[in-house]
Amino acid sequence: MKHIFSILLWLGMATWAYSQEKRTISGYIKDASNGESLIGVSVYVREIGNGTVTNDYGYYALNLPTGVSYTLVFNYIGYEKVEKKVTLTDDLKLSIELKDESVKLQEVIVKTTKEDENVKNIEMSVNKVEMKTIRQMPALLGEVDLVRSIQLLPGVTSVGEGASGFNVRGGNIDQNLVLLDEAPVFNASHLFGFFSVFNPDAVKDVKLVKGGIPAQYGGRISSILDVRLKEGNAKKREINGGIGTIFSRLSYEQPFAKSKGSFIVAGRRSYIDVLAKPFLNGDLKNSRFYFYDLTAKANYRIDDKNTVFASGYFGRDVFGADFGFEWGNQTATVRWNHVFNNKLFMNATAFYSNYDYGLESDRNNKNKSGDKFKWNSSIKTWSMKPDFTYYLTPNNTVTFGGQYINYSTKPGTATAISSGEERNISLDPRYADESSLYIGNDQKLNEWLSFQYGIRYSYFRNLGPGTAYEFLEVVKGDRKLPVSEKKYESGVINTYGNWEPRFSTKIEVSPSTSIKASYNRTAQYLHLLSNTAASSPLDVWTLSSKIIKPQLADQVALGWFQNFQENMYEASLEVYYKKLQNQIDYVANSDLLLNTYLEGDLLFGNGRAYGAEVYVKKNRGKLTGWVSYTLARTERKIEGINNDNWFPARFDKTHNLSTVVLYQLNDRLSFSANFAFNTGTPATFPTNRFEWGGWTLPQNVDNSRNAARIPAYHRLDLGATLKSKKKLFGKGQGEWVLSVYNVYNRRNPFSMYVRQNEDNNLKTEAVRYAVIGSVVPAITYNFKF
Repeated sequence: MKHIFSILLWLGMATWAYSQEKRTISGYIKDASNGESLIGVSVYVREIGNGTVTNDYGYYALNLPTGVSYTLVFNYIGYEKVEKKVTLTDDLKLSIELKDESVKLQEVIVKTTKEDENVKNIEMSVNKVEMKTIRQMPALLGEVDLVRSIQLLPGVTSVGEGASGFNVRGGNIDQNLVLLDEAPVFNASHLFGFFSVFNPDAVKDVKLVKGGIPAQYGGRISSILDVRLKEGNAKKREINGGIGTIFSRLSYEQPFAKSKGSFIVAGRRSYIDVLAKPFLNGDLKNSRFYFYDLTAKANYRIDDKNTVFASGYFGRDVFGADFGFEWGNQTATVRWNHVFNNKLFMNATAFYSNYDYGLESDRNNKNKSGDKFKWNSSIKTWSMKPDFTYYLTPNNTVTFGGQYINYSTKPGTATAISSGEERNISLDPRYADESSLYIGNDQKLNEWLSFQYGIRYSYFRNLGPGTAYEFLEVVKGDRKLPVSEKKYESGVINTYGNWEPRFSTKIEVSPSTSIKASYNRTAQYLHLLSNTAASSPLDVWTLSSKIIKPQLADQVALGWFQNFQENMYEASLEVYYKKLQNQIDYVANSDLLLNTYLEGDLLFGNGRAYGAEVYVKKNRGKLTGWVSYTLARTERKIEGINNDNWFPARFDKTHNLSTVVLYQLNDRLSFSANFAFNTGTPATFPTNRFEWGGWTLPQNVDNSRNAARIPAYHRLDLGATLKSKKKLFGKGQGEWVLSVYNVYNRRNPFSMYVRQNEDNNLKTEAVRYAVIGSVVPAITYNFKF
């Protein structure tokens, strides 16, 4: 590893010396209509046949020889191309505002990056979906949802409708790092997974990284979902909103301080409880079932070199009557962008994130005996994270930085009151921290060969106060027995450290064809424990310990990328193989809630995931969209399960086909359609049965796991958007969105299980459970002024 750092240092020093005879052109690229910074704008220098792209904050820098005239081309699909001629004699600040070209194009744009970015860029296993596109796709109950939309991309699945989270290339849902303005979101779902926490009116950019993960990302082993919020309209006041079948939303944007700053505030609330209240009586009269969230962001430009940002999210779900539970996320992020000089850019971030949930019986105090149960749990993190970008030359961009994260978890603070006597059954809080350093370089050797390489080192400490347990395994695969414990009042209980190398390369075979390859190792010290078919809001987040080792993943990927007909069509084929270590499973009848000896119920082993992803997309014209197909396997090998043989993971799906079609009929009317087909998920069914005491009981005698599958999942959705002719309040605009989810009334199974027949206990029957088993029509009215 020392050699890797030496090579990177030598490269930096050599290029630094070479660059002393040069000057820098730098600046920010923004949207002319609202002042929003634009991510990934192509800045091309015609004379050298090379260039760069803007970073996540809209900043770019080019280091070029002095005394030469250059033509800079600023290109971003969906915006008018801008060309600037400059003669470089000294460092030059050149910030540009690009005008929206959608009125001129009069067609649907399904992406807003450089036309051939998929071929030219070294990134692979990365999907970007514009919010414009997500808003046009048909959606459940007519409500645009970011997480449900990305499940139509290759390599992304879920265990079924109503399941929280998503699975990427054979990873569990906790193996995805979901970031909202760089703050982690631990449960990105509302309403048990039907909707996500991301308000579409407040989101600017969405990027999913499945492989070839750059060195600046860490903490999860499957994917990064990087969601960036809007900064607020810096040109004028803007109000957006929508009135839908299940909830309504409203956002407000406005500049301040003479347009040196701007802000956005966006809120949503569901109202099923309000609509249903007149029809509820008896025990259901006081039922509460709703969710709400509030998203806000502000920015202020101090001067040309300093800009500060502050953003936050607060959301909550409430469900139940006398017995109910609730859960929610809170995040806060503060960022400082600083330009040290024309070549060195810094973004310093501090964030706070909290996910908590609670259960309470007799919430309305109806139990006259006073019996009651109350339970709360939470996971909190705060972090400091400086990131630096050094623009050495047009061919070399070095990134480096670090991060410190502090973890504080409460597995369960619980009290039970019975016959007036209160009993505390809480578990002790747990604490840890994680530190990391990274360095990487994007290097273009020549016109056809590029590299991205780097390394990350992460260091985890399990901290006191806390208790470390030791367990004895009596029977392999069964619950382990606690044999000793050691209490730590303070200090370090145990540590882990991991080197995480990253490498990607691109070979440009022709202007429209490239071959890419990548390798990355990632480490994860935080784990979600769930032994149910799908994750629930009450699942337990736990930290690595002496017993629970960090999860590790090594992934290699190889891809072919091709554009056709002047970039109207793009296609890609990627194959990947992922090796996973220290995967977690559970003993039979495991007890994960309020269990002091939880670690004794856990089993550990390895995993593997491999497959091929095909992606074809049409970018321009009245008819646009994409088709994705994934052929994949996801397997686990856990000692004590399935006779120690490999078995399919719960979220393994062999075939995954998705189609998205968008059609712009005219300026006012557009149509859309989604179709999804997935192989049924694995399931464990009884291999035989026996009769005892007049009952027939199922039994699995060969200890097999997931040897069967439930029926396949498939669904068609349709949508239409009609823009209103009349202006809203004399100056705004509105549109009606019609959608039909599950058009042909498919009763897709979420799970299947065996039970005794209700009329005859000696008979058994298979039960097919569907979360949504009917057509779901919806209408939404959106407005903007």
